[in-house]
Amino acid sequence: MSNKDGRKRVVITNVGPQVEEGKFPAKRAIGESIVFSADVFGDGHDAVAASVIFKHESDQLWEQIPMYYTLNDRWEASWFPEKTGFYEYRFTGWIDHFTTWKKGLVKKFDARQDIAVELKIGAEILQEAAKLASGEYAAGFERWAELFNTSPDHQAAVNLATGDEIARAISTIRYTDRITVYEQTFLLEVERKKAAFSSWYELFPRSASNQPGRHGTFRDVINLLPKVAKMGFDTLYFPPIHPIGEMKRKGKNNSLVPSATDPGSPWAIGNRLGGHKAVHPELGTLEDFVELVEQAKKLDIEVAMDIAYQCAPDHPYVREHPQWFKWRPDGTVQYAENPPKRYEDILPFDFETQDWENLWIELKSVIDFWIEKGVHVFRIDNPHTKAFGFWQWLISEVRKTNPQVLFLAEAFTRPRVMERLGKIGFNQSYTYFTWRNSKWELEQYMYELTKTDQQYYFRPNFWPNTPDILPHHLVEGGENAHITRFILAATLSSNYGLYGPVYEYGVNTPHPGKEEYTDNEKYEIKQWDWNRYSRTREIITRVNAIRKENTALQTTWNISFAETNNDMVICYMKFDPAENNALLIAVNLDYFNTQGAHIKVPLHLLGIHYDQTYRVSDMLSGEKYYWQGEYNYVQMNPYEMPAHIFKIETLN
Repeated sequence: MSNKDGRKRVVITNVGPQVEEGKFPAKRAIGESIVFSADVFGDGHDAVAASVIFKHESDQLWEQIPMYYTLNDRWEASWFPEKTGFYEYRFTGWIDHFTTWKKGLVKKFDARQDIAVELKIGAEILQEAAKLASGEYAAGFERWAELFNTSPDHQAAVNLATGDEIARAISTIRYTDRITVYEQTFLLEVERKKAAFSSWYELFPRSASNQPGRHGTFRDVINLLPKVAKMGFDTLYFPPIHPIGEMKRKGKNNSLVPSATDPGSPWAIGNRLGGHKAVHPELGTLEDFVELVEQAKKLDIEVAMDIAYQCAPDHPYVREHPQWFKWRPDGTVQYAENPPKRYEDILPFDFETQDWENLWIELKSVIDFWIEKGVHVFRIDNPHTKAFGFWQWLISEVRKTNPQVLFLAEAFTRPRVMERLGKIGFNQSYTYFTWRNSKWELEQYMYELTKTDQQYYFRPNFWPNTPDILPHHLVEGGENAHITRFILAATLSSNYGLYGPVYEYGVNTPHPGKEEYTDNEKYEIKQWDWNRYSRTREIITRVNAIRKENTALQTTWNISFAETNNDMVICYMKFDPAENNALLIAVNLDYFNTQGAHIKVPLHLLGIHYDQTYRVSDMLSGEKYYWQGEYNYVQMNPYEMPAHIFKIETLN
């Protein structure tokens, strides 16, 4: 019995958030709230209380957040972390003798029973609290105890006992010998805001030239920065910018027989001029790249680099470290394959090499090199084809000294694999959004992402297209589909990206029999008219401005779907109670026909009474409407505007 304390009568169980029972930290970003929850109960009928105690890794003292009863012994507490880094948190619970006494006091007083003895019991509780308190609270407890012992006015004593002043004071007292502390401590990682809110724009620097036939350069991209900024993007992502392999180079449309002028795929990294720490000479110099990064920052744009841990056959690593690759019986190196696809121009690293430690160190040094050049955002190509242990080590080591660095996982693979990458450190991830089309599919997928434990470790980034992926709906639906899918990506998720200018120009010719672009920019240099008008680009610009102006769109977790009586109309609310910012988004999923629906506005979330009149302002069209009640009608013509983004405003 020496190891037990029989005075601790509260049970705490089913706590959250926790990721694999605390093996990995839960995640949030600055500006996002986190909800702690637990089942907390005790024996008998005594009241219980609970709190979450926490401290930042840089702090010495623990702080606490009171938890509040919700239903069926479930307790919750909502909190906005204020600093990036790691927090520890634990759950505590105890018998709340003062509240138990107070409830009994009120019942007996209301029943017109004599409460003189009850008041003396209350005085004893306050005198005990005075011994644990300090300063003004200690004196207050003594004063209130004296009033309970001596006051002839029982009504005044009851009013004092049930008032806020004593409640605030007693909430600071902890009887440490009677507090149950949940046996496990958990971690929360808080990241900078960009982890939760970003708009990515992908372009190929080699296609940035405004002169036909000339290879684009970093300086050409500098000239495009104002256009990217004007569209409202805050992250500019490049495919690999390194020297491209000359051996086994691919030609147009992934041809095995390139012409003398074919530039090859940027993902076939490395040749006699260098590897992952060099830049393609036709793009410019390292100094040009650094200037590009600096010029982008002046426009509030971060440059995101592609990190593809793979090599062309003539990459220096192949010659200098042959042990890092898998050699076949015929004396050749195993190239990348995804049958029937063959990537003869790409050699994967062998993560089972005996020399794995030196391999890991060298690959981390690639990230370190580009961080020194000012890059703090990395899109990782195919991370699911490299060892999980490697990523967990690399991301942890990088973020120890550079916690501002963010990693996006490009992993279109099995759900458990994608989830694992999120748990071990990736800050964002590509998703299945590209293939979720119907109202039911979108709602179910958003529920999975935001209302299950996935929200604590898997942060989605929605991309309607990539250089590798041209989904069928963009082919069949044309411009209307491009606009609709963009609006869905940008309002369902607070992180989204698109591959342009292909997207805003509606390029959608598929490669025969494949879900990808023909005449793919991966294998050839394009000449784009960057000044050409595009209706899609105009709407992209408008929606990005709406995202920046409305905090409700700056987190993914706050979505609530609204009922509609038409499966071709999806409707959802994004609500930020801290800023009283409520948006209702309705989208027509039919790319060819006008669709309308009655929608049930979730007024209960906003505190609006069912018969109250309120104003909705469509931020896409500028129109204003006055609605009353839950059910209202919307209609959208996809050739005009396939969506409404309503801002809900209560009337005084």
